[in-house]
Order: sequence, then structure tokens, then C-alpha cells
Amino acid sequence: MDYRLLEIIACPVCTGQLYYDKEHQELICKSDALAYPFRNGIPVLLKNKARSIDIKTADLITKTINHESSIE
Repeated sequence: MDYRLLEIIACPVCTGQLYYDKEHQELICKSDALAYPFRNGIPVLLKNKARSIDIKTADLITKTINHESSIE
């Protein structure tokens, strides 16, 4: 995943920030609690292709991602 891409793409539903979940190979929107998949290395930013995740999971994933990126 090219992290520069995260600086220019946004959630198609709310236009909010997306977080890359390396473990699950998904982009996470914390605000909408949606996880967007990758297909052949390309993010599929379509609401009907995203899976819903609960708010607690979204919060935990984004906190973990923020913590890991602050360490690097």
C-alpha cells in the first residue's frame, strides 16, 4: 500500500479520513464504521462493496494504526 495514496483519497460516503488496516488488507472509515476491500491491489471504494464493522472495532483498529504509525 502506497501511504501517499492515503493523503489524497477519502471515504466516498462521508469524505472522511481512511486508515489502512494492514492485517486485513482494508481501508477503514472510522466515522461510518466501514471497511473497504482491496482487489488486485486496488482499493474498492464503493459503499456496496464495503463491509460494516461495529464502532468499537473501527475505533480500536484506527487507534492501533495511529499508534503503529507514530512508532515508525
